[in-house]
Amino acid sequence: MSDIKSLGLSKELHAYLVEHGPPHDAVLDSLARETQALGPISIMQVAPEQGALLTLLVRLTGARRVVEIGTFTGYSALCLARGLPDDGTLLCCDTSEEWTAIARSHWEKAGVANKIELVIAPAIETLRALPKTPHIDLAFIDADKVSYVDYYEEILARMGPGGLVLVDNVLWGGNVVNPEAKDANTEAIRRFNDHVAADRRVDSVMLPISDGLTFARKK
Repeated sequence: MSDIKSLGLSKELHAYLVEHGPPHDAVLDSLARETQALGPISIMQVAPEQGALLTLLVRLTGARRVVEIGTFTGYSALCLARGLPDDGTLLCCDTSEEWTAIARSHWEKAGVANKIELVIAPAIETLRALPKTPHIDLAFIDADKVSYVDYYEEILARMGPGGLVLVDNVLWGGNVVNPEAKDANTEAIRRFNDHVAADRRVDSVMLPISDGLTFARKK
């Protein structure tokens, strides 16, 4: 095994990293503040650098049809939508009218609401109702952990070669390697990580971005 080269991020180093990313954005900043006001649940929002990465990946891959599982207050969806071409579409799957109301207002302010379809229903039902054709170019999974494998399988079945699945929280605060952590969410993340690592239909890599981000590209 090679030496560990990844840095642990202090608050100061993270601030430096964000400052040297994309310029501050008034709509994203407003959305982040409103989400922060929700209290501890705000931790579910993706980090600024992760949002910037999502925008970049949509542009790099040329994705036109994107799916997001778990929208919360809409930060990641806004970032995904900004990477889409004018005729691109983003399908957002969530179950909360309250949280996604915050999302809707900021999508309007950012001028991307016309690209986004929000479906309030269990995501697995929304996915299974989609045509079983290779029409999804990119997907971002960031929802209930116990359903990760199911979401992944339904999405992959609707992707052609080159489709990219991005999955958040795969390091789960470090608990994936804590033998004392045996709760349902931790076990689900371990099960998902093992599933992807053994999946020969994709090329995959797990990166220590924020709480861990897996990239899985369909062969």
